Amino acid sequence: MTQDIFDARIWEEAWRTDPTTFANRTKKAGVDPARSFDYKAKDFNEQVFSEEGVRRRERIIGWLEAQGVDFDGASVLDVGAASGGFSVPFAERGANVTAVEPNVPLGELLAENAKRVEDGSITIVRETFEAIDLEAAGWRNAFDIVFASMCPAVRDWQSVEDLISCASRYCYISLIAGSSEHGLMDPIKQLITNRKVEHHHSEMGYLLQLLYLKGYSYTSLVTREMKTVEMSMEDAIQEVMTLLRQQLLPVDERSLSIVTDYLNRTYPDNKVVFQQGGRFGKVLIQTRDQNMYSKQA
Repeated sequence: MTQDIFDARIWEEAWRTDPTTFANRTKKAGVDPARSFDYKAKDFNEQVFSEEGVRRRERIIGWLEAQGVDFDGASVLDVGAASGGFSVPFAERGANVTAVEPNVPLGELLAENAKRVEDGSITIVRETFEAIDLEAAGWRNAFDIVFASMCPAVRDWQSVEDLISCASRYCYISLIAGSSEHGLMDPIKQLITNRKVEHHHSEMGYLLQLLYLKGYSYTSLVTREMKTVEMSMEDAIQEVMTLLRQQLLPVDERSLSIVTDYLNRTYPDNKVVFQQGGRFGKVLIQTRDQNMYSKQA
């Protein structure tokens, strides 16, 4: 049994089949991750490029640069680019960015935001990463840096290997690491279930264990980060109902009544403002000369 913790195949299968992962929960709930931002793309974009959002991304980019990552003249694959919160500053630092974003409203906002870049360039690919034939696209080992921040494409070890295979130097992946906090969802969930809110996020544990077992060199960091989110009453109701569905909780008239009553009582001015965040893991994988080690594991 002790030897099982050193068996990469067991960890790969556990990650692939774990019912608590985001990918498996959304699949079971019938939620399409590529459409889940349709109703809140504009608000999300405003948050990303707000003063708070810029400070948050600069901390992340600063950490990458402190590890030796240089964006000037680099080719970057940004998977799950959203509205360009990282693609734009990468390009502004002189990178040539290929930004993968399948969500239509976010992709349109990304195209608008890309126009502000004077140095570097941004090429937008409007497909899911999973749907791209990496061989046919010529993406294997084609990018200096692969970047995937809180991206639904990271769903199991195979998806991680696909990301790494596109990188010639670095691959950055961030995932939620353990506990999360949602100032809107947590109290409503407790009202609906009559239970204390518990969060299960195991993806970062699987990722770190498999990188270790596969022989990769990497640097990791876990931080607690919070952001302020502002929504209209209508969008807040839709946000909560979507999250209930993703967490396999009842999405019925009773739940809608509880959600609507709570929001009206808590936010009488119809402007919903709350804190969201938690613990996040960041991993910078050094891919140069590493593939030969991973093949041996």
